Amino acid sequence: MPYTFIFIGCLGLTISSIGIYIPFIQQLDTSAIGWISQHRTTLFDDVAMFLSYVGGLPVMLLFFGIWCVQLIRSKKRTSSLFIFLGLIGGSIIGWILKYLFDRPRPDSIYQMVETYGAAFPSAHSLYAAVLSCLIMFIFYKHKHARLITFFACLWAVSMGFSRVYLGAHYPTDVIAGWSIALIWVAWLWLHFAQNISKQNKLFLEKI
Repeated sequence: MPYTFIFIGCLGLTISSIGIYIPFIQQLDTSAIGWISQHRTTLFDDVAMFLSYVGGLPVMLLFFGIWCVQLIRSKKRTSSLFIFLGLIGGSIIGWILKYLFDRPRPDSIYQMVETYGAAFPSAHSLYAAVLSCLIMFIFYKHKHARLITFFACLWAVSMGFSRVYLGAHYPTDVIAGWSIALIWVAWLWLHFAQNISKQNKLFLEKI
């Protein structure tokens, strides 16, 4: 699974990072934003706004913090460190790339929420995908692993769609955010798994 994640992530990041310089893909990005803005509904507006709030860094830090504390209290310190590094490392990578690419946001006429920072990659999408990947790796031995994976993926996809729906990001920004999360969390899992296995200790405790 981790190598598949890395492959998909590298493919997505390559396509999206090159695509923002290709006029045809830029046109597709702009067309997607325009089409969605013309098909908004009150229900989807409310859902997208809610996702925008809960998917931001402050709420994510709170959620991850509570999760880490709960794992530490359960003496699952390795998983707690895995989660902490997953969010912090992914966030740092994402914001460094924002600075390097410095891609402008979609036109303000499409934006339904206040935005800050560059567009590429989508930080909300990155945080959501990091959470989803962490859940999939940590609960991969759970008896309801497939159901957990489904809802984890649904969370990431919904968050990514909401960013385009709100006019805060282009589709390529979202793909980049997802891709970075896949690569980072999978690489982190491999690093932890290899080191823990050498010490003959259990990682990713069976729930």
